Amino acid sequence: MFRSGDPNSICDALIRVALNDPDPVWAEDICLRFISHANVEVRGLAATCLGHIARIHGSLDLAKVIPLLDRLAADPEVGGRAEDALDDIRMHMQKGSA
Repeated sequence: MFRSGDPNSICDALIRVALNDPDPVWAEDICLRFISHANVEVRGLAATCLGHIARIHGSLDLAKVIPLLDRLAADPEVGGRAEDALDDIRMHMQKGSA
């Protein structure tokens, strides 16, 4: 689905991975791969999915994730979604990690 190039298929796969994959590191890597995608829906959902991973697993590589979400927050098309993901990360990451 990720290789299809179809934004709808990519979005379906992103949400499935974020909500169901037991490996948060792999799920995070997939989301980061699509955080700069040309399609606005893919970019926005990649950000949202990072928030889901934080909520479900309580772990993310903050040194990688935060700068990318901060940069995405300046994107007028998906900035709100990036801000929501940052809020989710702050809320759900274990104390001392965020």
